[in-house]
Amino acid sequence: MRSSNPVFSRRGFSRDNGYAGFNAQQPQAGGPAVGTNPYAEGATNPYATNPYAQDTQLGAPQQVRGDVMTIDDVVSRTAMTLGTVVVTAALSWFLLPVDPANLGKSYGIAIGAALVAFVLAMVQSFKRKASPALILAYAAFEGVFLGVISAAVSTYISPGVVAQAVLGTMAVFAGVLIAYKMRWIRVTRRFYGFVMAAAIGFILLMAVNALFSLFDGAGDGLGFRSGGLGILFGVIGIILGACFLALDFKQVEDGVTYGAPREESWLAAFGLTLTLVWIYLEMLRLLSILQGDD
Repeated sequence: MRSSNPVFSRRGFSRDNGYAGFNAQQPQAGGPAVGTNPYAEGATNPYATNPYAQDTQLGAPQQVRGDVMTIDDVVSRTAMTLGTVVVTAALSWFLLPVDPANLGKSYGIAIGAALVAFVLAMVQSFKRKASPALILAYAAFEGVFLGVISAAVSTYISPGVVAQAVLGTMAVFAGVLIAYKMRWIRVTRRFYGFVMAAAIGFILLMAVNALFSLFDGAGDGLGFRSGGLGILFGVIGIILGACFLALDFKQVEDGVTYGAPREESWLAAFGLTLTLVWIYLEMLRLLSILQGDD
């Protein structure tokens, strides 16, 4: 099964063994039995091979590697990536003022940073291997964009909303993590298909709304980002972000279980950062609408 997160889609995750992320011939010690998937509902290929195995011939002995991905690797890389986002966002908040005299310049820098971050994210998504420098550069430019946007929202729309959005994002992350570890959330093919269909529909609607906003003097497009519809789509966006987190957790879990190379922890950090940025922006938008309606 492939993740909804684009950085996972080219990393050897397949559909060959039910719903497994990494199909394995010989998992690490303590992992599931050979050729099985603990979350599958009728897995059909007991001979699926591990794309990270040094020798994938059926029945051949497999050398144990010492450079496999661990949870500690994922946590440390994610902390570095998110830390870069937070530091550059804080610097942008203070160094790129959003007062009326400088608002246009700061917005221009923020939009430019967002475009650079998007390009870097796409380049990394299509690379065969993780590039820590590229991932950290993406995080830095993303932080510039978030810092300016957050400062503008806090200054002109809802003072104090940024701290609430950060806390809300942390709450969503913690809630999904607990639900996933308790197996209240089961990542299956049906779950994946539903999330992907919902995400495609959501993104298309937002794109159409943005297109219409170009011809709308009020900049509201079809009204999907304000009023009652804005609240509804804000909630949907956050729920989709939570679903992305569940898919990301599944991929990380499978990568650790089946011995993905340690460099894959950078991709896990990259994917989690993308998802958390999505959730934060949706949370910021939703809270701004709710406070603006008070």
